[in-house]
Amino acid sequence: MTAPMTGADLAAAALGLLGTPFRLHGREPGIALDCVGVIEAAFVRAGRAVHLANGYPLRNRAVPDDWLDPARLGMEVVDDALAPGDLLMVRPSPCQLHLALVVCPASVVHAHAGLRRVVRGTLPPEWPRLRHWRIISNPGN
Repeated sequence: MTAPMTGADLAAAALGLLGTPFRLHGREPGIALDCVGVIEAAFVRAGRAVHLANGYPLRNRAVPDDWLDPARLGMEVVDDALAPGDLLMVRPSPCQLHLALVVCPASVVHAHAGLRRVVRGTLPPEWPRLRHWRIISNPGN
């Protein structure tokens, strides 16, 4: 039996994606990723095979119900301080949604469209946090 995946495992897996080129709907680590692709690839590298939505619109005012199913990822909603492995949904502009994976309370890994690659850094404070999820530490308990 393998040990359950931790937030630290997920954060370390995300760090391994740094420098990957950006491409909308990209799902190939080492080739090209978008923000959803970064999350999918980090989960896979951390040992949890997942397949996330592809073909979603670039712009959206409302969060689509089927865009991301955190429960399927083994995550739950939290309203807490940021911790390694936490998943954030933010709004960089009025009609844009974006995902980022926390690697420490001060920085995240995400696919930066402007820089055209996966980067580590801080999220601008003017990007509102819409959702905050964390790996369920004891699933089924």
